[in-house]
Amino acid sequence: MTIDLEDLGLDAGGYLIVQRALRDLPIGSRLAVHGRDPALRVHLAVWSREQGHGIDLSGPAPTVVKGSATTARWSRARRAGDPGPDGTLPHADVRWGLAMRGALVEEGGPPLHADLIDRGVVWAEAAQQLYQHGAARQWNPDTAVRWDAPFALPSEIEGAVVQVMTYLVENEYAAMQIPAGFIARMHPHYREVMQVLAIQVADEARHVEVFTRRAMLRSSEMGVSGAGGRASLQTLLDETDFSLAAFLLSVLGEGSFLDLLEFITRHAPDPVTREVAGLALRDERRHVAFGMAHLKYAADADRALLGRLRTAVERRHDALADTAGLNQDVFDSLVVLAAHAWTPESLRSGWNAVQALQKAMNEGRQRRLVQLGFPSDEAVELSALHTRNFM
Repeated sequence: MTIDLEDLGLDAGGYLIVQRALRDLPIGSRLAVHGRDPALRVHLAVWSREQGHGIDLSGPAPTVVKGSATTARWSRARRAGDPGPDGTLPHADVRWGLAMRGALVEEGGPPLHADLIDRGVVWAEAAQQLYQHGAARQWNPDTAVRWDAPFALPSEIEGAVVQVMTYLVENEYAAMQIPAGFIARMHPHYREVMQVLAIQVADEARHVEVFTRRAMLRSSEMGVSGAGGRASLQTLLDETDFSLAAFLLSVLGEGSFLDLLEFITRHAPDPVTREVAGLALRDERRHVAFGMAHLKYAADADRALLGRLRTAVERRHDALADTAGLNQDVFDSLVVLAAHAWTPESLRSGWNAVQALQKAMNEGRQRRLVQLGFPSDEAVELSALHTRNFM
């Protein structure tokens, strides 16, 4: 077989034509390479040896003799599943490194330092849909919130808002760090899950920003941080099992926060507080949806998972038994926030609203537990064991 590179040098892309011509030829075939580049013979000889081919320079045109090195190089290569979500394999090989799913993976690369390598441990059938939903609904804190909306609150009401925002930021820090930690441990073969978690991290980063900005909008100081609340959040940060963390954080914790953010949206004494809570609520619904989707998938594959989830709740409850739980300042601030005024009648209304909030949180947790497969009586028991810090 003969090809002509004309004026194209091998070092200027001519090797691609040679490579293409050799691709479908059997081992031992001869390819005569014509061309007018003065360095063709030298460059072709070097390239051929580098690629594992022979070279014959005795004729009028240098001739490449196809060798077996390239074929041997890929003979043991395997594809890392198929490109789409349905192409995931039950187990991802750390030897694939960062190779894209569906790629033909050459042997010899460094292994990936990942331990979340099993589909049953991390997968959710709705992962792709939730990622697309989240990516399409990112919002800009500068433009999504009317920061210059006019309002004036009594100092006690403003102080209550600041305290609630301080509490929310503290909890959102945990909700941001936990998925970020799991991303670093996850094999990219399950990229849809990684993308969902990355969107969650971005969501929580925005929540931290808008809650902080609302707290500082009329105040020069943040509220207080209770030791019991931080202890509760630390138990979430310490959980290393992906499914247990998704259960404690997304299903129970962020699930309870759906009711809290709805409460703040409904009772907010000013438009800015209402808007930041409403925007965060929209994101948190998606976080809870992913946690539920993952746990349903994992529980279908392993019915013993429900027992592990129960043990996780009980273990966390025992670890926090001697802590104060929800900061009293946060509880009182929720009452004042909902009251809108410092009068007996208003405070009674605010108090009743917070009692209704806690009831709604409890009922929501029970409902999600039943959806995961827990019997109703067990759901009641487990919901009652959930941390008093809400998250």
